[in-house]
Amino acid sequence: MNAKDRRDRRILALLQKAYPQPRTALEHRTPLEILVATVLSAQCTDARVNSVTRDLFRAYRTLEDYAGADTRRFEKAIRSTGFYRSKAKNIIAAAKRIVADFDGRVPETMEGLLTLPGVARKTANCVLFGAFGRNEGIAVDTHVLRVSRRLGLTRHDDPVRVEQDLMRLCARRQWGRLSLRIILHGRRVCTARAPRCGACVLSALCPSSEAFRPGQKVSK
Repeated sequence: MNAKDRRDRRILALLQKAYPQPRTALEHRTPLEILVATVLSAQCTDARVNSVTRDLFRAYRTLEDYAGADTRRFEKAIRSTGFYRSKAKNIIAAAKRIVADFDGRVPETMEGLLTLPGVARKTANCVLFGAFGRNEGIAVDTHVLRVSRRLGLTRHDDPVRVEQDLMRLCARRQWGRLSLRIILHGRRVCTARAPRCGACVLSALCPSSEAFRPGQKVSK
């Protein structure tokens, strides 16, 4: 094992200690709800999504409710999440696809989820782990992308290649939790504009920490 491998494993161990039982911030009770919430979370904060879905999940309770939704009314219900027209179109179309092709059940495989409108690997990974406890990959959102690059866990900025790099760092059973740990660290400590390096348990191992001195431009 080389020096970088030892450093990377130490980073993962410290993240595990700091965030032993990470959970998704998206409020949900069913696979359908986490699918909808994850689609809505694109370019939107989880707090805003949760605010919207509290009412949305009361109005739309079943797959058939979504599949038969009036587009304009649905757009109005999710408008504050941004990109509401494309999100409404995708959610309604995905519900119809699930009814027609998956016997009314949210797919439990990566292959099945990727056939749904509006669902790419990040969303599929979130649904698979959050709803079914399945580790098929690592969800790479903006926090995971930013923090992984700052920590030197990857050199890439393409989410697929970042996911591949992270998957090689730990056992498959840890993939889902690793994504959630990095997300939490990105929200609480390694923020986009003002990372709190002085309070970071990873600062001694982080190749970017020296760059975040007062007056320095923050690298994302």
